[in-house]
Parts: sequence; structure tokens; C-alpha cells
Amino acid sequence: MCRLETASDLRAIYEVNRLAFGRDDEARLVDSLRDGGYVRLSLVAEMGATVIGHILFSELPITTDGGTILALALAPMAVNPEWQRQGIGSELVRQGLAACREQGHRIVIVLGHPRFYPRFGFSAELARRFDSPYSGDAFMAVELLENALDGVSGKVQYPPPFECV
Repeated sequence: MCRLETASDLRAIYEVNRLAFGRDDEARLVDSLRDGGYVRLSLVAEMGATVIGHILFSELPITTDGGTILALALAPMAVNPEWQRQGIGSELVRQGLAACREQGHRIVIVLGHPRFYPRFGFSAELARRFDSPYSGDAFMAVELLENALDGVSGKVQYPPPFECV
């Protein structure tokens, strides 16, 4: 059901994001992150040969007193409205986090629904240690490796394309 994006998926990914968010901003964000070389993982969910969902992970450095720690931003995650509430988004998140872990990534941060993302281990409490343009219960972090955030605090540095959303 989920697989890595290919070049032939780009138009469908744009459309899924546009439909899911009801605007072009997130779809343009995906294209800008890809064009800027910030993407670390991009998965699509398919039904038959039709792309019905998408999740993107891009680089998100954390500047600390001791240097820079590499993390990932999960943004955006989208499912075509006709296919929502059927577990597709959850499967994208599960498979995406597993693939990020397999690639050696240790930390993922999301700005998302506070009732959806905690089921995957995301915590607003973990994210409170970071200076960010975002705050509150929707700003959450997850450790892909146990204790990856022990003693870590600093400022998250969203890539420039996020400034346009």
C-alpha cells in the first residue's frame, strides 16, 4: 500500500495535498522542499495504481549549545478526502517512521493534530524543549531511538520553504 515516491507520482502528490488541505499551500511546500533538496523521505499510499495519500519527511536541524543535531520534520501528511478515516494516514505515519528509523534518523518533529499523532509516540512535552516558530500541544516530537532527546534542547531550523506556508 505504501511505497517510495517516484518522478511519475509528482502530479498526483500535488493533487492529494491540494485536495486534503483544500488549498495549494501544502502542495507547493512539498514541491519547494523537494526542489531545495531538503526531502529525506517521501512515501505515497496507493489504491490500485492511484495515489491516495502522501507523507513527507524533510531535514530539520536543531541548533544546540553543543552543535547541530539532525532531526526530521514530518510535514505534510495528506490523504485524499474520499479515502480519509480508513487508516491510510495512520499507515503512512507508521511506515514513514519505520523507514526513517531504518535510515538511521533519531528524532522527528511534527506540527499536527494533538489527538492523532500521540498514538505514534509523538509528545508535546518532548517538543517543549525546543525554540520554534510553533508552540503548544500541536508541536510534538518523537524519539526514533530510545533517549535520543536526553539532554537535547535548542532551536529548530525549519528550511526556507516553510516560511511560505
